[in-house]
Formats: sequence, C-alpha cells, structure tokens
Amino acid sequence: MESLFTIITPEKESVPIIVSIPHCGRTFPPELTSHYKQELAENPDDTDFFVDDLYDFLPEMGITTICANYSRWVIDLNRSSKNEALYDDGRIITHLTPTTNFLGDSIYANPVFEPKRKEIERRTKYYYQPYYDKITQLLQAAKAQFGQAILWDAHSIRRQVPTIHSEPFPDLILGTNDGQTAATDLIQVVKNSLSNSAYELSDNYPFKGGNITRHFGNPSANIHTFQLEMAKDVYMDDTETAYHPKRAAKIKATLINTFETLISAIKNGKK
Repeated sequence: MESLFTIITPEKESVPIIVSIPHCGRTFPPELTSHYKQELAENPDDTDFFVDDLYDFLPEMGITTICANYSRWVIDLNRSSKNEALYDDGRIITHLTPTTNFLGDSIYANPVFEPKRKEIERRTKYYYQPYYDKITQLLQAAKAQFGQAILWDAHSIRRQVPTIHSEPFPDLILGTNDGQTAATDLIQVVKNSLSNSAYELSDNYPFKGGNITRHFGNPSANIHTFQLEMAKDVYMDDTETAYHPKRAAKIKATLINTFETLISAIKNGKK
C-alpha cells in the first residue's frame, strides 16, 4: 500500500512555514481501483497536476512540504470531514467523497460503487484524518520552535470551469477566509508580493480558502494559514495537460520572492 502522503524535509535550516499540496495525488487504493471509470481514473482531471513539481524549490528555503499521494476522488482533503458546504452561492463544489468531476460527469463505473455512510467514514479514518494529524504535528512543532507557524495550501485549477464560476479565473487567488485565517500584517505582506508581479491577483474571490485553510488558521494562537489557487495555464501549456518549464520558471520566481518576503517579515516580528 502506498504511503498516504510524502513529507519533503528542508535541506537547510528550517523556517516556520509548512506547505500542503493536498490535490496532487493520482493514486487509488487497491481496494477501490476497479470502482472508477478507468478512462477517467488514468488521468483524473480535477488533479492539481505538477503543483508538487512547481514548488520543488521549498526544501532549499528551509520549508517543509506535505504532498498527498492519493487522488482527491478517493477523499477530498480540502473539504470538511462533516461534508459541510464551503460556499452557499449555488456553485457546484464536489463533496468529501466526490461522485462526479467538476463538470458533473460521474467518475464511478457503476452507481453501486458510490460511497455510502460507512464507506465515507472508513475513508475519513484511513485516508483523511492522518493528513490532518500530520499537519497538526508539523504546525505544533514549528510553533514550539519559533513561537508561530504558517501553513500555505497550494492548489491549481483550470482557467475556466463554468460549473463553478461563469468567468475565467484570474491567474492567482489568495484565500484567507476574508482575512480570518492569518494576521493582517502577514496577509498584507503576501498580497503586496503577489500583487507586485506579472500576475493578476484576486483576494478571496471566487475562492476564500478551503477546509484546510479554515480548519488550521488561528491567528490568535499564532498559526496563520493561506491558500493560493493558481490557474493551470500559469505553469502548464495552453491545453492545461503538460508542464511548461518556461512558464513554470516565471511563476516560481514570484513564489520564491513571496516566501523570501514572508520569511523576512517573520524574522522581523510581524504577526
């Protein structure tokens, strides 16, 4: 059985930043593999393809990374364990254990395979909770060492998904649940860095951050969380199927600058 997630440790002195990449996994557990439409499961479209490759500079900056290995179609790590809706504006958002992709297409080979209550509870126990437990451990260790901790949840999405939003998405979307998941000074540091780049930045619209950001963010306890959603063609080709090294290098430079600025702000005592 494949590990549920991969931890990539710093290659230099660590800093109090953890980066979570919950939707880059493509693997399905052996007991579930045959349940899905194979032509879809071979290339699950809602995957945040290559985001782990895009953020491969993190160890050199002293940042710890946690990457999920299983597909979000097994269980979506960025949804509430109680399957509570993230938004109430009528958009289509897949559930904790999705039965369709973002476009509404069924992902299961037969409706009988769609998970019911006991199966959802099983997946939550074995594939969901360990990821949250590990993030908790990493954040608490960082806070014990540095007095505060920052969690950055890294995502990507197709430039246009009409079932979610009628217009094309901007290049970058920063989510802090309308400023509730991180200290104001740190939010401003991140916003300034991303805004002063070649990319269009949107603040908390149309995404405010998913469950990971909202669950762990607790500025009053010195735990600050951010979600960065990114249009896939920012670092992939126009078909949004292949990694584009030149585009990726450009956005990497922006990300590196943002993390450098954030690390400097932490060292200078901003909260």
